[in-house]
Amino acid sequence: MISALSWFSSLGSLLLHLDSNFVTSRFLIALHFFKNRMLEITALKEILADPKHIVITTHHKPDGDAMGSSLGLYNYLIQKGHHVKVVSPTDYPVFLHWLPNNADVVIFTEQREVSKGLVDRADLIFCLDFNTLSRINELGELVRESSAIKVMIDHHLEPEDFDNYRHWNINACATAQLVYDFIVNIMHEPGLINKDVASCLYTGIMTDSGSFRFPNTTPEVHHIVASLIQKGAENWKIHQLVYDNFSADRLRFLGHCLLNNLKVFPEYNAAMISVSQAELKQYNIATGDTEGLVNYALTINGVRLAALIIERTEMVKLSLRSTGDFPANEICKKYFNGGGHRNAAGGQSDLPLAEVIEKFKSILPEYKNLLLV
Repeated sequence: MISALSWFSSLGSLLLHLDSNFVTSRFLIALHFFKNRMLEITALKEILADPKHIVITTHHKPDGDAMGSSLGLYNYLIQKGHHVKVVSPTDYPVFLHWLPNNADVVIFTEQREVSKGLVDRADLIFCLDFNTLSRINELGELVRESSAIKVMIDHHLEPEDFDNYRHWNINACATAQLVYDFIVNIMHEPGLINKDVASCLYTGIMTDSGSFRFPNTTPEVHHIVASLIQKGAENWKIHQLVYDNFSADRLRFLGHCLLNNLKVFPEYNAAMISVSQAELKQYNIATGDTEGLVNYALTINGVRLAALIIERTEMVKLSLRSTGDFPANEICKKYFNGGGHRNAAGGQSDLPLAEVIEKFKSILPEYKNLLLV
């Protein structure tokens, strides 16, 4: 390490005699390349050889992949004798509370001091299914300031540079797929994928792949899923626990949205569902009850872009889904302070609900050619 750093120092001195613009750009690129290669993910095998205090965290309002990957990693690490806690920034859907060892999850907004103590004592912090610290709200600054080794496992675009180690692949269908890869191909411990680990990882892959129907559900993904079933994941039961576990209010809410709030724009091959805060209260909507709602708009024949716009307490949230090559993430990044994947992205706005709706509609002409392909 010292000799490599000395080499870069010498290189910097040499380049000072060259064009200054060339020096600035090329030398910084070289340093960035070196930094990203200093800490190879495979080094974690040695670090994790002895018991450590570990925190696993994931993004705000965790979904199936966030909690599935987090608890999957948790159930793997406790077998190795580590002291592990999953700290979620917020609450998450009740239909995920069956996940093995869910009872051990600490919710930051409900246990701030406990969460802070866990982060302070952590030797390692695993950051799963997100790649910018703003995605974990107030917990983000605690993680940033922590002296713990930070490990990112994620599949989203444009990661922030806060981590020491990174297992990142935007082509993965779910973070749970990457956790599987981490256990099997980096840690070389497939034998530690027991029924608990398999059930969690199966949940993450199933939910983020749209029940195995999205384009990134590759043959490799199906091989992984088959392996998880062999390890004890009960695929039929997991599907039932996740998708057949809603309240009557949620079903009535779904009917209300499709009957009254669905707008179709055939001239743009687009559709939109909007929901006010009053409607959320009217139907007693809980965390997770709006998951999947946007996909109903995308099932309309010919629709290539679907939007779900929801008035939350502090912000208006927007979820976009698209088909083919249409860049839903570009719209979210450019107009709604968000981002995500090409076919699944999200954003937010501090404008009133009515104005966000009009803003979304006003953007459609810009993308007409792509939408009508």
